Amino acid sequence: MPELPDITVYIEALVRRIVGQRLEGVRINSPFLVRSFAPPLEAATGRSVRELRRLGKRIAIGLDDELWLVLHLMIAGRLHWKPRGAKLAGKHALAAFDFAEGTLLLTEAGAKRRAALYVVQGEEALRGHNPGGLEVLTATRDEFQAALQRESHTLKRTLTDPTVLSGIGNAYSDEILHRARLSPLALTQKLARDEIDRLHAAVLDVLREWIDRLRSEVGDEFPENVTAFRPAMAVHGRFGKPCPACGAPVQRIRYADNETNYCPGCQTGGKILADRSLSRLLKDDWPRHLDEL
Repeated sequence: MPELPDITVYIEALVRRIVGQRLEGVRINSPFLVRSFAPPLEAATGRSVRELRRLGKRIAIGLDDELWLVLHLMIAGRLHWKPRGAKLAGKHALAAFDFAEGTLLLTEAGAKRRAALYVVQGEEALRGHNPGGLEVLTATRDEFQAALQRESHTLKRTLTDPTVLSGIGNAYSDEILHRARLSPLALTQKLARDEIDRLHAAVLDVLREWIDRLRSEVGDEFPENVTAFRPAMAVHGRFGKPCPACGAPVQRIRYADNETNYCPGCQTGGKILADRSLSRLLKDDWPRHLDEL
């Protein structure tokens, strides 16, 4: 799922292309995409784009008269900038937003249709699409601690909860926890002050570094290679590969459609965290420490 750095770069690319431009029309290729009915999508046609905002992991396109198009890309949704009138070709093409200088295409890989488009009127309705998490890049250290420790949950769950912290998902939470040298299963309310300091610094450093990195990669082009798995990442998506900091093999905890990647050498004192399914299957054969691998 595109997270804060990816959404930031998406929005910056869109600002350069569509702010001030008139939306000439919207073509929909999937009946599951539009999740609202009032105002109708047709109301957006003919209006000019005034601004763009990030709402957590959502992109909000502001048109004349406070009409907003809110895009939630979910896991596999991606945006593409194409020549004007580009065709909605193939099963992955969901929608096309036509402007005088080009067409914004929305695609979604895979068979499941999770990406969503909402049309809302006014600021109050727009606020209803903001999960409400703390904007970590502008919050103070104490505000960060207050949000983090409001309830007692694991760090992985809290970092990825959009109602707690804004814009952080599975990929960057792995990178943040590795940078902070903290276990993904550590409980928020049991963190020492220096651990909170490290975590706050890691959040700022990782997100800012990746925003800068993605900006540099994209330049003036449109971001076309948005992915949760990047070679320069330290642990995310690198199961079994050596940690760039200590050389220990990166481990994982698998659950549902996601997995948490971590370094036992840097983050858990050598302990191998139990995988909910595999550790039960292996029982006594499950390695509990880095030395047993």
